[in-house]
Amino acid sequence: MMVPHSAVLAAGSAVAPRSQMGFSLGWHIILACLGVGLPGLILFLEWRGHRTGETAYRLLARRWARAMGVLFAVGAVSGTILSFEMGLLWSGLMEHYGSVIGLPFAIEGFAFFIEAIFLGIYLYGWDRLSPRAHLMAGVPIVMAGALSAFFVVCANAWMNSPQGFTERHGRLVSVRPWSAMFNAATWPETTHMILAAFMVTGFTVASVYAVAMLRGRRDRYHRLGLLVPLTFACCVTPLQIVVGDWAARYVAAEQPAKLAAMEGLYRSEHGAPESIGGLYHHDALHGAIHVPGGLSLLTHGNTHAYVAGLDGVPADQRPPVNIVHLSFDTMVGIGFFLLALGAWLAWSWWRRREPPGSPWFLRAVAVSGVAAVIAMEAGWVTTEVGRQPWIVYGVLRVKDAVNPAGGIGWGFPVLVAVYVALTVATVYVLRYMVRRRPVPAAPQEHDVTEYEVS
Repeated sequence: MMVPHSAVLAAGSAVAPRSQMGFSLGWHIILACLGVGLPGLILFLEWRGHRTGETAYRLLARRWARAMGVLFAVGAVSGTILSFEMGLLWSGLMEHYGSVIGLPFAIEGFAFFIEAIFLGIYLYGWDRLSPRAHLMAGVPIVMAGALSAFFVVCANAWMNSPQGFTERHGRLVSVRPWSAMFNAATWPETTHMILAAFMVTGFTVASVYAVAMLRGRRDRYHRLGLLVPLTFACCVTPLQIVVGDWAARYVAAEQPAKLAAMEGLYRSEHGAPESIGGLYHHDALHGAIHVPGGLSLLTHGNTHAYVAGLDGVPADQRPPVNIVHLSFDTMVGIGFFLLALGAWLAWSWWRRREPPGSPWFLRAVAVSGVAAVIAMEAGWVTTEVGRQPWIVYGVLRVKDAVNPAGGIGWGFPVLVAVYVALTVATVYVLRYMVRRRPVPAAPQEHDVTEYEVS
């Protein structure tokens, strides 16, 4: 259903702030994932290059490091926009609870500064530091990137599991920021997000080299460019599925309305089925595949366990079921596709000590990057939309947190224009870097030396 333009621009309307924040976060989180996952891969390649003396490892590390510098700069811009949006769009949230959730944002700022400082040292010191010192300069980048993601997600986890404050008559009388930061949702949500960042990075980078190999580039450089990030991502995938089950069990215990929306479950019942696909309307899920007792088994370890449905939730507190259900199914379905891809790679390596030679394997890897990004975005939609109508679960509604000032709606088209410009500029710069320093068809030691000093 189309939203009237007047509703978007109306003072106090939540449509424009939600659209703007969702678009900003959805764009920035891709760069944030690469910022978390790329440094570790680059350090591994550099270490491996020094250990083996093999040219291709060092060439890959150098090229990826330059790309990381560009992505970090662009991510800093989009992250700054998000920080301003928190206060500009959600004044009701920050006015009431800014002192509660301010600590993780403050610590994340320090982690960001550490990451920026050592990234500069790492990029500038490539030919100026000893190999050991240069490698060590990259370690804080890896740690700071993961910590930045951790502390930001801590703030979001608090919105799903609010604690660490006492409120009387609409005013805070006691704030315990450490308790707020380390809430019940912190560990499953942060672990799930950091592993997702590793998966997005690994599959995205591998997909670039899969496309090149499909075009005939089968040299050692491109094989390593595919195998290193792909192996990394495939090893993380089964861990992510286990953590996803952990996160789902938390949701079942603490946010039953979100779980019911994820599964399209209207009627509370014992032995609730696991539902795959389908569309929800007239208080029922139609066209889905139902596994009897599956949801009870997954959430409580018993096929006859009781699962609460949407019938026990007031109508004005139910999340939009179709969005949440389809997003959840998309995330899970892609997760199992990526798990199967990893099993294919492991089977071939166990049998022949080499990756599958089938073009279909390369085609699957080529789409795995986009698939991983879609799964990650779908997971965030499930988390955020599944919490509706609450911005702070059970405490503050979205409509009460939005900035009531007029004109907020005009920010969304401006924001889209800014991000389109950023996207075009980022792609142009990365492509220019590749064209300016093309990879030799069969890179030799002298080729790498010439490349690295140019």
